[in-house]
Amino acid sequence: MFVEIGTFAVHWYGIMYLCAFLLALFLLPRLQRYRSTVAIEKDQWSELLTLGVLGVLAGGRLGFVFFYEPLYFLQHPLDVFAVWKGGMSSHGGLIGVVFGVWLFCRKHRVPVLALADLIVVPAALGLALGRIGNFINLELYGSVTTLPWGIAIPGVEGLRHPTQLYAVAKDLAIAGICFSALSRSSIAGFPTGMFFISYGVLRFLLEYLRVPSHETVNLAGVVVTRGQLLTIPLVVVGLLLVWAVAKRHRRV
Repeated sequence: MFVEIGTFAVHWYGIMYLCAFLLALFLLPRLQRYRSTVAIEKDQWSELLTLGVLGVLAGGRLGFVFFYEPLYFLQHPLDVFAVWKGGMSSHGGLIGVVFGVWLFCRKHRVPVLALADLIVVPAALGLALGRIGNFINLELYGSVTTLPWGIAIPGVEGLRHPTQLYAVAKDLAIAGICFSALSRSSIAGFPTGMFFISYGVLRFLLEYLRVPSHETVNLAGVVVTRGQLLTIPLVVVGLLLVWAVAKRHRRV
């Protein structure tokens, strides 16, 4: 916990996400040169950032409400607004950002995929910063391990996988993949597709080491966590996007 005053609390991952937004504001104008079709003025980047912040907060909270605790919030509807108690969904935040970017592009007539190609790089870095916040809070930890880098969690038996740090490495790798795709390919949408695919696959695999925070789901006889279930559509979307933009590029 970064700050706690009575029932009001500011979590470390919230501070880290603030740093992520500032990093995005710094990086996006510099990444703009890789997509010449994205003509955005300096003040418009601030507008986009504002929509991104609102998208992460609203989408992340509503994603947690609907994806993880729908019955609880149905019984306690006012707690939906109690964001200081914690409870955010990275998948919901992603949906919120996508919606915010779509609104921005519609207003300013900016190509959605070209702009998304720029956003995925700082987005991946922002996710890494958020996981650093989780590590500081010692939350979202992993299963028991005998590996020498296992960490002790207060009140929890045995050394645990530092899955928060594994997630940091995952997100940094995704940022590298997306930047490589952005700098080497002029095909709009390809880096975005690679973001969805790499995030979905790596998050799915990482969930095997993380202690589930909610009940698992039986998917056609296969038991998966909520996080794994939510990443499957991301991989599908990413594959379809890469296929579609590659097919369109071959026709040009």
